[in-house]
Amino acid sequence: MQSAGVPDAAIRAFQYNYERLVAGHTGMIPEAAIQPVEELPRLETVSRERKPDPALLSQTVVIKLNGGLGTSMGLERAKSLLVVKDALTFLDYIVRQVGYLRRKHEVPLRFLLMNSFVTSRDTLDFLRKYPELGDPCSLELMQSQAPKVDAATLRPVSWPQNPHLEWCPPGHGDFYPSLLGSGQLEGMLADGLNYAFISNSDNLGASLDLSLLTYFAASERPFLMEVAERTPADRKGGHLARRDNVLLLRESAQCPETEQTAFRDVRRHRFFNTNNLWIRLDALRELLRAKGGFVPLPLIRNAKTVDPRDTNSPRVIQLETAMGAAIECFDQAGAIVVPRTRFTPVKTTADLFALRSDAYGVTDDWRIVLAKDNGQPPPALDLDARHYKLVDQLDDKLGGGVPSLKECQELTVRGPVCFNSKVRFRGKVTVTNACAESRNLAGGEYADTTIAV
Repeated sequence: MQSAGVPDAAIRAFQYNYERLVAGHTGMIPEAAIQPVEELPRLETVSRERKPDPALLSQTVVIKLNGGLGTSMGLERAKSLLVVKDALTFLDYIVRQVGYLRRKHEVPLRFLLMNSFVTSRDTLDFLRKYPELGDPCSLELMQSQAPKVDAATLRPVSWPQNPHLEWCPPGHGDFYPSLLGSGQLEGMLADGLNYAFISNSDNLGASLDLSLLTYFAASERPFLMEVAERTPADRKGGHLARRDNVLLLRESAQCPETEQTAFRDVRRHRFFNTNNLWIRLDALRELLRAKGGFVPLPLIRNAKTVDPRDTNSPRVIQLETAMGAAIECFDQAGAIVVPRTRFTPVKTTADLFALRSDAYGVTDDWRIVLAKDNGQPPPALDLDARHYKLVDQLDDKLGGGVPSLKECQELTVRGPVCFNSKVRFRGKVTVTNACAESRNLAGGEYADTTIAV
């Protein structure tokens, strides 16, 4: 890591995690050790209690986590360069969101992207289409890199066929040592920046909300997590809990197998992390100083193959951490319940399918939100992974245009089915094709039905 120029703070963070791996640390959090979170402040309430203060924007930096490739969907470039809607990429929308706030409030709102060694070049090249942002290099915070660990020997894996694949990004928990090691944390504080709003680049609902910023500044909390109400669709995802009156995150991998029923009980554990975070930069500096330059976050053991596209290549362990887990590291950290409109990530092609449809619209400030804000969840899509798992496969099936999903609750697709813009789904619909070759679904309205093509 030293030879590769990895900053000392990131090396110390990796050493901390590696020592726990060798020691057999599991990170399990049993149900008996925690208590559910009953109530939290809500954005719709606090936004009525205090007038938004645009002056705070000059003390704030917007940071987007942009280190992922989206390999699970077959992508080989930065995921943020994927076309989402109306021929625009994630990054187009992000830049336009920032530009909107700058123009509306006449404030030079600071903006950064945390790139990884696999996304940096493509991202910086893309940003040159927006000269008003200035030098793209000035917008970059580089995530560090860590060695992939050979699962059999716990040594750094060797892969001479492609040494580049011997390294991996260490998860977005690396944000903290990377910000310190780059010198940008001290630079921001010297420039009078007090607050950071951080979110994932694939979540276009997560633009900077001035009411939230105003609430966070007035609260004087060092750390604030945006959470949303869990639904049955979220039962497998991590949830917020308390231990010794301190908020923490518990992921499925941290829950004993015998207690998964309690973990998935969305009435007991009601809130999940949107990964939209607010941090006081001076408090972060003090925490990093106290902990030796990194935040001691719970370890995530991510089992992979050294070549993600070769399942026969050696098994490795990627040591990762999650940024939101820092909620238990900051004294007096808090959480706030936000509407589901602030959480529209794209993790699968099903998410992308829905986002490209008329179920979602674009606001004046360039957020993508549900077209019908009536409290109902977005359409639930269950696509046949054999034919829709990869973006190229989805694009092929949507060659005739995206069908209407505005009135759709559930859409299940089995087999290779090609859609077009003249198709309209309502309610709960299943479409099947038992043949190996793709077949077209004729235009028309399909409501609460099962169709074979």
